[in-house]
Amino acid sequence: MKKLIALVLSLAMVFSLVACGGTAAPTEDVAILFTNDVHTYIDNPLSYDVIAAVKGELATQYKNVLLVDAGDHAQGTVYGSMDFGKTVIELMNSAGYDLATLGNHEFDYSMTGTMDIIEWAEFPYISANFYKLENGQRTENVLDSFKIFELGGHKIAFVGATTPESFTKSTPAYFQNENGEYIYGISGGDNGEDLQADVQKAIDEAKKAGATTVIGLGHLGDDPSSMPWTSEETIAKISGLNAFIDGHSHSVVEGDKVADKDGKEVVLAQTGEYFDRIGLMVITAAGEIKVDHIEYEEILEKVKDENGNVKLNDKGEEIEEIVGYKLVSELYGGAQWPVYEDVKELKDGWIKKINDELGANIGKTALVLDNYEADGTRLVRKQETNTGDFAADALYYLFDDMDMDVDVAIMNGGGVRNKAITGDISFLTCKEIHTFGNVACLQTVTGQQVLDALEWGAQAVGVGESGGFLQVAGVTYTVDTSIPSTVQKDDKGVWTGGPTGEYRVKDVKVYNKDTNQYEDLDLNAKYNMAGNSYTLRSLGDGFNMFDGAINVLDYVMVDYMVLANYIMGFENGEIGATNSPLLATYPNMLLDYGTTYGSGRITVK
Repeated sequence: MKKLIALVLSLAMVFSLVACGGTAAPTEDVAILFTNDVHTYIDNPLSYDVIAAVKGELATQYKNVLLVDAGDHAQGTVYGSMDFGKTVIELMNSAGYDLATLGNHEFDYSMTGTMDIIEWAEFPYISANFYKLENGQRTENVLDSFKIFELGGHKIAFVGATTPESFTKSTPAYFQNENGEYIYGISGGDNGEDLQADVQKAIDEAKKAGATTVIGLGHLGDDPSSMPWTSEETIAKISGLNAFIDGHSHSVVEGDKVADKDGKEVVLAQTGEYFDRIGLMVITAAGEIKVDHIEYEEILEKVKDENGNVKLNDKGEEIEEIVGYKLVSELYGGAQWPVYEDVKELKDGWIKKINDELGANIGKTALVLDNYEADGTRLVRKQETNTGDFAADALYYLFDDMDMDVDVAIMNGGGVRNKAITGDISFLTCKEIHTFGNVACLQTVTGQQVLDALEWGAQAVGVGESGGFLQVAGVTYTVDTSIPSTVQKDDKGVWTGGPTGEYRVKDVKVYNKDTNQYEDLDLNAKYNMAGNSYTLRSLGDGFNMFDGAINVLDYVMVDYMVLANYIMGFENGEIGATNSPLLATYPNMLLDYGTTYGSGRITVK
């Protein structure tokens, strides 16, 4: 199966789906382009203008072409958050999307924002398990559960599924009315049974409506931290699916075979994240399903010389600098294929507008602030990183610099989004780190609440990732992974109580500004905790242990400006490993940004 690029981009890479040839008649097979977890990275080479051109080229090879998305497309970078996803949806409209499902981050702009996204879209959204509640009772679904496309001899049904983690990975308050009563629900179940029942019901209804092929279009993922609601678990407990296009875990899944409850194989596919690649699923006339991906890095490798240097085109430009379909054209002799200038013009115009607004430099660093291993493994949701330290320190610094009494600062790892940052730093760079637009708060909490928050954040350490993993300032702690997590939670993944067994978080110490030493956490003492509204006020990531906390100062500054404020506190805005303005005031703080792994505040054993 190595003709994808030849078919979709007139490239030299070859797939064995069909014979290549510009004059060959279009095949009756169905081609489905798919994306997931794009997170508004519209400035990457494989962006919506390229997808539009790919879809156009596929139409010369196949009579039937669809373009679908498996969620998390409206939020993630400044290009999404600056207008609450509106331009991104316009780009998807212009690129020719036919269908999408809701990811958890489509809920990040409040429920009003979610409904705006659905309304702006010129393509339908589907979800079998997103519903309304009235007086605590389920009523109708918000969206259609499935959508059928009649293509040639095929009747292809897509069944939508949205992760129940949306409650805690966006904000539970968005699903409630002003009295704190839930008026929207996303079915899950303690063992996944409610999610499975809704998906099964939709499959049965689609088949009753005449569907010959049924494909799940879900935002469930395959990460163990999402159990029991993963795509693999769901497939294993239902029947009638032929394939499942997935999202949420940012995984690359190239057509894995997962047995359903009847033992029949279901093709599972997911195409990574951030426009690193574009997925393609082909359904042959005989019903066979094949999957592959277009990857930018593979294209780039083809233009390097024997010394590994990027070749120049006839204009003397490095081909790496030529983005999108212009890159493809330059690489392969100016091959002619559809150029969707309207999509590119919209994309480039929006990128320029945002870059102009937020591109002013406010600092610089010779360090590398990062959250990833060299091999691409993400760390910030399971252990300390220097960017996590920096983000927590920025919150601590904000209130300390205002002469407010602050003892501890927490920053959820899921809110720290950047890859490697070095060199000049602008407001835009700060938005790469914090993309959500949450605001800083200060609350008085008990030592027990501090411990419960750390314990809740550490529940997945040693097993998988959790966006609720807490990066910290003014505090140190150890996570003992030999102790299983027994924190209590409800069916929506919201904290309801501390562990029923032993705490896995140990040896918690808080920095005492009077003694300049870290001292044991006093469970009965009061501490002032800095954090973002998402965690402290809105049940984000399920943090619900702050009931009774006293608001000291509320909604002070938006998250990326908290970072900018801290950066401008460094002399000349130059960030070094140990020149923080905090360290100048509190000399015994653990504060060293010199390595990706942070300052040694969090020990995992």
